[in-house]
Amino acid sequence: MNQDFSILTLVTQASFVVQVVMAGLMLASLASWTVIFGKLVGLRRVRAGNEEFERDFWAGKNLNDLYDDAIRQPERAPMGRIFASGMREFFKLREKRVTDGGALLDGARRAMRASFQREMDSVESNLSFLASVGSVSPYVGLFGTVWGIMHAFVGLSNMTQVTLATVAPGIAEALVATAIGLFAAIPAVIAYNRFARDIDRIAIQLETFIEEFSNILQRNAGSLPDATR
Repeated sequence: MNQDFSILTLVTQASFVVQVVMAGLMLASLASWTVIFGKLVGLRRVRAGNEEFERDFWAGKNLNDLYDDAIRQPERAPMGRIFASGMREFFKLREKRVTDGGALLDGARRAMRASFQREMDSVESNLSFLASVGSVSPYVGLFGTVWGIMHAFVGLSNMTQVTLATVAPGIAEALVATAIGLFAAIPAVIAYNRFARDIDRIAIQLETFIEEFSNILQRNAGSLPDATR
């Protein structure tokens, strides 16, 4: 007799535990793809916003004008929010009659560092989920396979005559769980590595900007904060 070994048939004929494992892996795969597409759009927006702000910053625009733009459009770019936090602290210290250049610079730098950490936490959100899916899914699929094979052999123990035709369906049903586990894990691992590399580049870009802007603030510490570079 010809047996139906289509994926749908193997899934529907699998044991309850294996079906639960498959359903969980499919949900994890769906969630990881949702995160992947969200990250692609989000990181592209972050890079574009940073590049636009950096062009305006190095175009020689007045610091006060840049600060006003960053306050009016806080969603524009992480680099703009970091810049705004440094300028805001700089202004606050000047209002408190702090005249020491080192104190002004340290305050602005601490504010920018705190803003940098918040921005990186936001950029790295859900990245750990992809890492978890990529590392755990194959083992969950393997658990489903082991359970399915065990269930199949238990059923075969009641048969007087065992052939390849009687063993194959149960083994095939169990192996589907491993296949689904790999289907969930491989895209998650690839996406995690890609996003981790992109986030590292964004972090380096922001840290470089903090150092460059700190140098500008140090030069302007003894003058009016609206001085141009």
